[in-house]
Amino acid sequence: MGATMKDIARLTGLGLATISSYFNGGNVREKNRIKIEEAVKELNFEVNEVARGLKTNRTKMIGIIIPEMNNTFFAEIITEAEDILRSHGYATMICDCRSDAQREKEAVDFMFHRRVDGVIIMPTDPEGTSLERFVKAERPIVMIDRKIEGIPGDCILVDNDGAAFDAVDRLIRDGHRRIGMIAGPDDVYTAKERERGYRRALETRGIAPEEQLVRNGNYTIAGGAAAMRGLREMNPDMTAVFVSNYEMTVGAMMEINDLGISVPEELSVIGFDNIDFARASIPRLSIVTQPTKEIAREAAGVLLERLNEGAGAKPAHEGRGSAEEETEDRMPGNLPDSQNRKKGKTIKLKTKFMEGKSVKKIEGK
Repeated sequence: MGATMKDIARLTGLGLATISSYFNGGNVREKNRIKIEEAVKELNFEVNEVARGLKTNRTKMIGIIIPEMNNTFFAEIITEAEDILRSHGYATMICDCRSDAQREKEAVDFMFHRRVDGVIIMPTDPEGTSLERFVKAERPIVMIDRKIEGIPGDCILVDNDGAAFDAVDRLIRDGHRRIGMIAGPDDVYTAKERERGYRRALETRGIAPEEQLVRNGNYTIAGGAAAMRGLREMNPDMTAVFVSNYEMTVGAMMEINDLGISVPEELSVIGFDNIDFARASIPRLSIVTQPTKEIAREAAGVLLERLNEGAGAKPAHEGRGSAEEETEDRMPGNLPDSQNRKKGKTIKLKTKFMEGKSVKKIEGK
């Protein structure tokens, strides 16, 4: 017969409540944690996860749903979040929905039936109807990069409007007036925010936005290349372009090279994300960078906080203090925890700008 928690209690001299708290991810003093882990090793103790799940109504499993597995932005977030969740005793189940709303629905249904304790999702479906069953079951939802109105989950965003505004304003200050933008899909929250920032920067400087200077891509390399080609054909006098996504930045640069356009002599370029690609580009590309590690820490931290609230434990938020902005949704007065949870938090982080050699100052402007 295998060892039990009572055997661990006898060996360590600790109470069953402390030992149970350790195995269920609760807060345990460091000296007690060491005692328990030494006893587990000595007794060859193995946790019966199925039995524990039935008893606690927890599986210690977190679902992560992303639009594209091969997207660097998403991959970096997954890696960091998975490490944090694992350090708190949670395993992860990852699904790639390939930017398909139906695949996303199937992934959500699959994870719900596998009884994951919570889900981190970068939503593809702008309606988010498949998430309603998680809401009804009071299993926590943390959305990354995209916000869905009507879904009362927590949301981790970057200041997309501000990032686009700053990038375009840099181009204007360097004398550019005919500035194009490769925007994302019309139905994606972040894409709309970035396009809003682009237009706001122009209007703030007294420049009227022109529809022919904006082309929508689909957040892919091919989409970026096609949008760049269209912009150049429609606007041969365009002196600068802001590309609002990493994959589309790669595609745009490929098309620029194929067209024989010299950067920055003929066209100034500001891209989005992936420092390695920016450094490898010739000339070195100026880009907006997103804080992927902070996003992951905030997402995992908020999810753990929600799970601990449900278990009546002290919150274990890893990322607190790294957020640049907390909206009113994040700190809704003195509402009870149950109401806070239903309302959800929105955490907004600041982007950074990496200066390269891809922007030319227009003399006399």
